[in-house]
Amino acid sequence: MRAPPEKLGSFYLGSEYDLVGNKISEKPINYDARDLTTHALCVGMTGSGKTGLCIGLLEEAAIDKVPAILIDPKGDITNLMLQFPNLRPEDFQPWVNTDDARRKGKSVEEYADYISKLWRKGLKDCGIGSKRIHLLKESVDFSIFTPGSDAGQPISILSSLAVPNLDFDKHTEIIREQISGTVAALLSLAGVDVDPIRSREAILLSNIFETYWRKKENLNLENLIMSIQKPPVIKLGVFDVDTYYPEKDRFQLAMKFNNLVASPSFRSWLEGETLDIDRIFYTSEGKPRHSIFYIAHLSDREKMFFVTLLLENLLTWVRRQTGTTSLRALLYFDEIFGFIPPVSEPPSKRPLLTLLKQARAFGLGLLLVTQNPVDLDYKGLTNTGTWFIGKLQAERDKDRVLQGLKGAINEAGKSSEKVDHDSIINKLKSRVFLMHNVHEDLPIVFQTRWVMSYLRGPLTRPQIRGLMETKRSHLTKVRPTSTADTAPMNSTTPTLSKVPTLLQQSTDFSKIPPALDPSITQVFLPIGLEARIAITELSKKLGREIYSESMYLIYEPAILGRAIITFVDRRKNVDEEINKTFLGQLLGGLSGPDWDRAEELSYDLEELSNLPEKIETDQGPFFDVVPEKANSSKEFNEIAKDFVNWLYRNMELELRKCEELNIFQYPNENIRDFTIRLQQAARERRDEEVDKLNDKYSKQIDRLRDKIRKFERELASDEVEYEARKREEMIGIGGTVIGVLMGRRPTSAGTTIFRRRRISTKAKMDVEETKEDIVELKKDIDDLEKELKEATSEISTRWENVDEEVIIETIKPRSTDIQLQLMALGWMPFWSIKYVEGTTSRSARIPAYICK
Repeated sequence: MRAPPEKLGSFYLGSEYDLVGNKISEKPINYDARDLTTHALCVGMTGSGKTGLCIGLLEEAAIDKVPAILIDPKGDITNLMLQFPNLRPEDFQPWVNTDDARRKGKSVEEYADYISKLWRKGLKDCGIGSKRIHLLKESVDFSIFTPGSDAGQPISILSSLAVPNLDFDKHTEIIREQISGTVAALLSLAGVDVDPIRSREAILLSNIFETYWRKKENLNLENLIMSIQKPPVIKLGVFDVDTYYPEKDRFQLAMKFNNLVASPSFRSWLEGETLDIDRIFYTSEGKPRHSIFYIAHLSDREKMFFVTLLLENLLTWVRRQTGTTSLRALLYFDEIFGFIPPVSEPPSKRPLLTLLKQARAFGLGLLLVTQNPVDLDYKGLTNTGTWFIGKLQAERDKDRVLQGLKGAINEAGKSSEKVDHDSIINKLKSRVFLMHNVHEDLPIVFQTRWVMSYLRGPLTRPQIRGLMETKRSHLTKVRPTSTADTAPMNSTTPTLSKVPTLLQQSTDFSKIPPALDPSITQVFLPIGLEARIAITELSKKLGREIYSESMYLIYEPAILGRAIITFVDRRKNVDEEINKTFLGQLLGGLSGPDWDRAEELSYDLEELSNLPEKIETDQGPFFDVVPEKANSSKEFNEIAKDFVNWLYRNMELELRKCEELNIFQYPNENIRDFTIRLQQAARERRDEEVDKLNDKYSKQIDRLRDKIRKFERELASDEVEYEARKREEMIGIGGTVIGVLMGRRPTSAGTTIFRRRRISTKAKMDVEETKEDIVELKKDIDDLEKELKEATSEISTRWENVDEEVIIETIKPRSTDIQLQLMALGWMPFWSIKYVEGTTSRSARIPAYICK
């Protein structure tokens, strides 16, 4: 069969299937992507074809550039990474299952050739070629995340303890729900079997989280353990902390979490990409991602822990989005057994139910899958708009599914009496599914299309490691901050009776900051890079592990300027204040800072200190001299004027704009976030225009079809009339012949024959004319459908490439729009490291502060 034309927003799932004749029709099944915003459930026994159906749907979502989070408890969804556009045997060979080859009585090479031919034929039968597989590979970024393992891309849970990007006072209820879920997950992981809401353990942890988050302070596991022992609150309820939860008992709870942190295997939970939903949905360049979370290697406790954290973070992300009727993103859960049971309340159940109820308004669709339909909370699943039901073996499974389906139909305000779902389900076979969609009048039975990804079965961790090796090097890795992670250092400590020789060799350092004019403001940049990390960074820079003999903290002077710049453009409705902080290096001598080479800093004023950092006494700090150009108030006034003039000449606000959508980039919005917002707006406009176009053409096509039905009725009447006239004519001819044979004169009979012949000829002409009218009308319908297809394709192409229409507009400040906020001598911290290379002692400096 031919695949339907490529139409964004429409998912090609397969072909309609005739259960009576047991055959596939030529009618393709297209599923409107927007219907997924009311969520979907897929149920079926092992071998029913669930994986093929769901991977096919995910492929369609990828081609439509819909970002997705895919939770993979069994490992089947990792097959999405196995896409081979050329379908060559050598592409399949590294991935074929050797046991499958042996069972077929083939060598690995022969089996790879067999699979290659099988996939070619299956895709060809569905009208899919290599061009569409290329399109799939290029549409989204596919990645496999392996929490608790470095086989794929590790994922750090530390961000789940960070303050959510929401105002606590405005979103108190939402944040407290996230705290509740996070606490329940942590207790489950630590093996603390208590009520995750009402127990004293949960109440203590929830209060710790709330105290930190109200102050906008991030938590880590070390702080959490210390806070359990010494809580940041005095009372819990009306009792003081020690009465409510004695110190001895709190120590036992702290030890449970400490055992987790101390375990070498737990360290992998603290490494990797942060659990930032926005970053999981889109790359740093704004390209949509399909992020597969492989959790087959985790224990049940670990699975519950991670899934709960992921769902809680996703729920927080959803609540930050604007409303939409288009599909913004997708959450796919390959096996929900145990995560949303009918009676018990595991930590994952509340966020899942909340997402089912609330996420649709924000464009997040959920696709939940199970082969265990008995153990599901069908009351919660009444919010599910689409049901994909495959082959079911056990009678109780079928009864439970029918019960849930009827509940969903009733919830949608429709009747389930019109269709005998029971009978249909009994006739289903592998790859044949019943689809009930609340947005359609009747259910559809269809056979799934052949998937473009190679379904080889669950991948092993070594296979995932090899698959992700090339991607891992491009991803940012966040190291844990545990005190147990120490870099190798020599235990020798220098004495502070004098400046170390290492520093004397480079310049005139002092243990005391130089004395300056009291009118000169001095600030110290915070240390953003710990000593042990500095050694790691130097090792990376040199490309080998180094061992330090000694290291010291030194401060070097620079000029720190901070100003508030106002950008005003009434026409663009822009009135934006932006804080800019720059650090200009002092080049020595009489020259001031070169602001063109200045570093931009992202510190708030509150983060700058008037005192140096306190560190180990054997490490300094030591201070460099201040150049003559920057040691008096007069020079500083000149530097300040130069800084303001430089800002006036060089600062500008670049705003991207899409004229057609009338969308401006927000002043503090980065290019990536603007691109994502633009893509979503284009998707919504595309859907709106396609709907209008379909409505317009549907009315015309419906009118033509009404005419066809009218002509078909006329044709049926004309054919009956024609047949009757033909019979009369034949009877008349027969009567005349008999009369002649019997000796009667044929004159009057001949006249009758000619009259009947004329009538039958006219009846025949009426039939032919009606047939021609029907053919002409069908041609008109074909022409309209062709026009619709071309117009739809044009709309899809135009909005798919909307980023090409983006222009950049620049706003410059006026001289009066620059307000100097701070001009100070800024002390930059550096780590001065002495290390041995072979037999030679060398030294290096690593910045300890963080630029923008």
